[in-house]
Amino acid sequence: MPRPKDLYQDIVDITADYLGPAAERFVVRQIQNHVGKTPQAIAASDIETLITWSKPAMALLTSDESIVDEFIERLSALTGTPA
Repeated sequence: MPRPKDLYQDIVDITADYLGPAAERFVVRQIQNHVGKTPQAIAASDIETLITWSKPAMALLTSDESIVDEFIERLSALTGTPA
């Protein structure tokens, strides 16, 4: 499992594979608006909440469900639990 200070960057890196340069802005907004923390304060225990909000947001950006599912699985892996 990633160290907390690396977790935010891991989330951004995963998201960048799908959103490119827009990834960091997407992640920051999801964390601040829906998790209620600063990006640097995100913890593995917050990933489920992040997923709850990021999944529909990502689904609005693509109609390919397999991409959304893959994204969610990769985020879930950061907690060591399956999606």
